[in-house]
Amino acid sequence: MAKLQTRFVCQACGAAVTRWMGRCGSCGAWNTLVEEAEPKKLARAAPSATSRVQAIGDVAEDSSARVPTGIGELDRVLGGGAVLGGVVLVGGDPGVGKSTLLMQALAGLARKGCPALYVSGEESAGQTAARARRLSGVAATKDLMVLAENDLDAIERAIAECRPRAVVVDSVQTVRAGSLESAAGTVSQLREVAARFVERAKKDGIATFLVGHVTKDGAIAGPKVLEHIVDTVLSFEGERGHALRTLRAQKNRFGSATEVGVFEMTAEGMREVDSPSKLFLAERPKGASGSVIAATSEGARSLLVEVQALVGPSAGGSGRRTCTGVDSARLAMILAVLDRKCGLSVTACDVFVNVAGGARIDEPAMDLAVALAVASSYRDRPVSPEIVAFGEIGLAGEVRGCSRVAGRLAEASALGFKRAIAPVSAGGTSADIEVLGVRTLAQAIELAM
Repeated sequence: MAKLQTRFVCQACGAAVTRWMGRCGSCGAWNTLVEEAEPKKLARAAPSATSRVQAIGDVAEDSSARVPTGIGELDRVLGGGAVLGGVVLVGGDPGVGKSTLLMQALAGLARKGCPALYVSGEESAGQTAARARRLSGVAATKDLMVLAENDLDAIERAIAECRPRAVVVDSVQTVRAGSLESAAGTVSQLREVAARFVERAKKDGIATFLVGHVTKDGAIAGPKVLEHIVDTVLSFEGERGHALRTLRAQKNRFGSATEVGVFEMTAEGMREVDSPSKLFLAERPKGASGSVIAATSEGARSLLVEVQALVGPSAGGSGRRTCTGVDSARLAMILAVLDRKCGLSVTACDVFVNVAGGARIDEPAMDLAVALAVASSYRDRPVSPEIVAFGEIGLAGEVRGCSRVAGRLAEASALGFKRAIAPVSAGGTSADIEVLGVRTLAQAIELAM
């Protein structure tokens, strides 16, 4: 009997070596090399008879059909609905609601006349059905089928038999291809499983959703090739203790990669939030220092969020920096500018910054609102509740322009705000709200307080 040939594959980057080492020579990660069987060599495929070189102007457009899921926020992020033949990878922390959202999406697709199959690799069929009964209207949906299976070959046979138009695989890390000797979830397995699901989706025109586990850093577990070969990558985010959930597109071949959907976790499943700004500002304190409303932009949508800051004396030599919902590196830069350019000595103070409601905003236009919130708390002087702020801060203390100004001002005006502290370039873009154009952060602080 021939000896089984093995190799050691890095679970972080996918590099393969012939012997085990404590540290991967390609990516430098420690203890990530796992022994796997050598993949079987396949016969070289003959060139396709339909493959030929064409002028790009002569190629007919491949207009992929879209089917709305019935969940408006999900359809917004996907670019208008699920694409038949498209593959979507959905990642998120455990318990954030990935399975719940996709179960509801499958039910919506089934109601639109698309037979749907939910493949569960982590629960039995009975457990999956019990979860579906807790969701409003899902269990009674016709053409929604369930399969509890981990074997890739068995899943492909089931898909060929029931011929669904939409499939959810929960999760891709639990599915194993029998042609490989390695365990489920390893680099070689993920590469093979994902490639075969993509091939099946393209060949049969199936809208496929793959649920992906995440690492402790929040990245989707497995090799980066997993994100490269799918059409769309979505990240489902939410803070523990908050009902709000945010769905972000990180990659989308069929739509915008900057859209965001907002949901609320309820006992009956995920409920889409039509007006997130009202929900984020519902419990805003009146007349409190350290509270500023920021006008942000996520894709084509403008949102208003409350930025809270608390500045106090530090018990040690240097102050603590704690932030939730904003980038810690941006906060450190803003505090340095406040210290050197505005005379607010916060170096020896503890500074806490929070975006209320569990939202996470990454855009630089949040800088001005964060700086004003810190300055308001430091001086213990509240900012007028009728003011919103947005703008990027430079290292020289200048306030720089940002994109989608009209949308931000329109959202602020619709919610009753009267004035906006913004870069000078934003002046004259709205007749419904007074724009207070500023060139420097020091000028913005004086206007706000």
